[in-house]
Amino acid sequence: MAEADLYTVYKGLLLPTLIHPPQSLTRFETFTFRPEDVVIATYPKSGGVRVHYKSSWLYDRIVFRGYERCSSFKEIVPLIMSGGDPASVETLHNWDRVPWLEEARSCSLNLDDRPSPRMFTTHFPPRAMPPSFFEVKPKVIYVMRNPKDVFTSSFHYCAMASFLVDPGPQNEFLQKFLKGEVMFGSWFDHVKAWLNYKEPIFYICYEEMVKDLKGSVARIALFLQKSLDDDVIATIAERCVFKTMKKNNMSNYSAVPKEIMDPTKSEFLRKGIAGDWKNQLTVAEVEQFDGVYTENMRDVDFKFAWD
Repeated sequence: MAEADLYTVYKGLLLPTLIHPPQSLTRFETFTFRPEDVVIATYPKSGGVRVHYKSSWLYDRIVFRGYERCSSFKEIVPLIMSGGDPASVETLHNWDRVPWLEEARSCSLNLDDRPSPRMFTTHFPPRAMPPSFFEVKPKVIYVMRNPKDVFTSSFHYCAMASFLVDPGPQNEFLQKFLKGEVMFGSWFDHVKAWLNYKEPIFYICYEEMVKDLKGSVARIALFLQKSLDDDVIATIAERCVFKTMKKNNMSNYSAVPKEIMDPTKSEFLRKGIAGDWKNQLTVAEVEQFDGVYTENMRDVDFKFAWD
């Protein structure tokens, strides 16, 4: 289907309509945060999550079921907050334990009744966050990833998800990605906006987690003011490695129906590595990507793990 049939424009951002219906966006705008809340923010395919919804064809009879792709941070943060208790990631699907605030599933979770500290995720840039977010200033963990890997993951994702526009030829999708004509807009704008956010925020690159998962867990725990012994940190790290999460039925997406995501086109959990773009982009595409990256990020004073 065409873009107009599948996407909604919200505050200048393209959103998949199926998982961002009007009622969920309206609720998001009036959501009340608490100071103890933890928000994991990412640009799509940055080491965050995929969430999918199965729906009837009639809008007024929609029944939602949530599914999502690999997110170590949806494993790491609950385990840190629970002091390493495995029940935090074994008894509740990750799309419910750390829900996406702007998506339809959140409307049915009674989030206002959850005890603090609550944990949420979002793909939105700061300008799209609700007023309460800026008034209360909850803790934010912002996850970044090499944009070439973000592009690669997005390309495969769009090819397998029925509720997204087919990416078409790789180079055609690359031009859209570099211009920000994809869901949730420009990667460059998203990253720069969160880097300019001045309230309690912890920055981490996906590549850092891949290289030193234990150290990443320790630093996140410090930011969240959770005092954990070294053995607990080591246990959390072991539970959050790609191969371990793939065995956890609460996190491995084994329930995702084929009509929503076709595993014959791309695996639900693809590789869990950094640098896969080297197997995807041509020399000419890398050169173009590097040129656009340099132009857009020339004034950014931040050391990224992939530089």
